[in-house]
Amino acid sequence: MQIDARGKACPMPVILAKKEIDGGCQDLTVLVDNKTAVENLTRLGNSAGMTVATGETVDGPFVRLTGAGKVVETPMVACPTTGNGYAVFIGKDVVGAGDRELGYNLMKMALYTLAQGDSVPAHVLFMNDGVKLPAGEEQQVIDSLMTLTEKGAIVLVCGTCLNYYGIADRLKVGTVSNMYDILGAMQRADKVITL
Repeated sequence: MQIDARGKACPMPVILAKKEIDGGCQDLTVLVDNKTAVENLTRLGNSAGMTVATGETVDGPFVRLTGAGKVVETPMVACPTTGNGYAVFIGKDVVGAGDRELGYNLMKMALYTLAQGDSVPAHVLFMNDGVKLPAGEEQQVIDSLMTLTEKGAIVLVCGTCLNYYGIADRLKVGTVSNMYDILGAMQRADKVITL
């Protein structure tokens, strides 16, 4: 089976593919038009236990998923909230709405404090202006995020947002992700802290 997901915004290619996998499709090719979709579909195929192949045609990139995939748990469905830790959602590169310089310094200190603490979040999630942090030049921010990943936190960064700001090639830490995965991480968390 083939799905033409070119021109479809994130997370539509993943949702369309997941529907087919959950329905029993064992040979699925998804045509896409960007690297983020390729990465997201690759993660989906791997999580479903399928063989994943990627390539490029004259029409653009594609991802082929083959094998008897298992039904992939839908993160959009409410799950029990015992023992899933907490998530930190960062939708801007500053804390608060006052002075920008102060807000940026507060964000740096918040990430540093998280990284140095004993209670590490299960996920650190970046969207909108927040993606400028893991793709930025501030070494203290990058070091804090690296420390968090070394302690087990999963850092997910919105690929649509990175592309919007033209900084996808500058990401220094974290996994390029999508709305589907980011919302799923929030829904599974015992609590979500928004900075």
